[in-house]
Amino acid sequence: MGMELLLIALLNGIGYGLLLFMLSAGLTLIMSMMGVINFAHASFYMLGAYLAYSISQVLGFWPALLLAPLAVGGLGALFERYALRRVHAHGHVAELLVTFGLSFLVLELVQLVWGKSSVPYELPPALQGSLFSLFGVQFPRSRAFIMLVAVLMLGGLWLVLTRTRLGLVIQAALTHPEMAQALGHNVPRVFMLVFGGGAALAALAGVIGGNTYVTEPGMALSVGSIIFVVVVVGGMGSLGGAFLASLLIGLLQNLAVVLDVSLLDGLHLLGVAVNERNWSYPLLRITLAQIAPILPYALLVLVLVLRPRGLLGQREG
Repeated sequence: MGMELLLIALLNGIGYGLLLFMLSAGLTLIMSMMGVINFAHASFYMLGAYLAYSISQVLGFWPALLLAPLAVGGLGALFERYALRRVHAHGHVAELLVTFGLSFLVLELVQLVWGKSSVPYELPPALQGSLFSLFGVQFPRSRAFIMLVAVLMLGGLWLVLTRTRLGLVIQAALTHPEMAQALGHNVPRVFMLVFGGGAALAALAGVIGGNTYVTEPGMALSVGSIIFVVVVVGGMGSLGGAFLASLLIGLLQNLAVVLDVSLLDGLHLLGVAVNERNWSYPLLRITLAQIAPILPYALLVLVLVLRPRGLLGQREG
């Protein structure tokens, strides 16, 4: 493997990891603050991509970058206010089921409105082409834009949560909701804003990820389980942990594909001969590229065994 492939794999891994962070940041806030396992979170990502596609056909990409997350965030807030809040008294199972149902409802609506195949959601001219080249391999502007937006989003979240009155109220409602309510803060409204904000962040990821990758009805399913892995591995309620876990998983998957080596290759380098008739020979031939999709889940199991609270989690469970 050449140095150019390694560098591009590292950049692609960071870009994909930052997209995962944009998805997981909102879910981290929702799960830690409200205790809701939101199965519909990836559906907001998909809805953001499709709405951005439709808006961009009329107004262009840059207005869609603002309007689509706002629209999805508003829908998320309405869902929390008129559906999720009503089942909250019935426990986490009811909350899980209602978000699970919402994910299927969004999927069916998307297929009814935009069809079952992918839509031609294209990059704007400013994001087409390469930003720079390394050893003759080009790095696309769209990936760099994803990285820039994700870093800006992380900085914005940090400023809001640590340097504003709203952020202090959110943190108070997270740790001591009864006390925050007693001090006159409208905790249910804070929950609604957090849920809507989380949906908007997922939609923002869809706006910039949909035209970089592909916008089709299966896009929510393709990332739905991964973002839960990110939240758990990073640590419940830790944005820093979600950021670290996202980068780790993005790099892990991309480097595994590029390296594409097997245990058999390693044994050959060490001078160990393996008989083809040995029962373990087929297993030894499995390459990292083949098992790349399951590596995040292997990491999840490993972290739960060694550190159940996650990489940067502050609380158990």
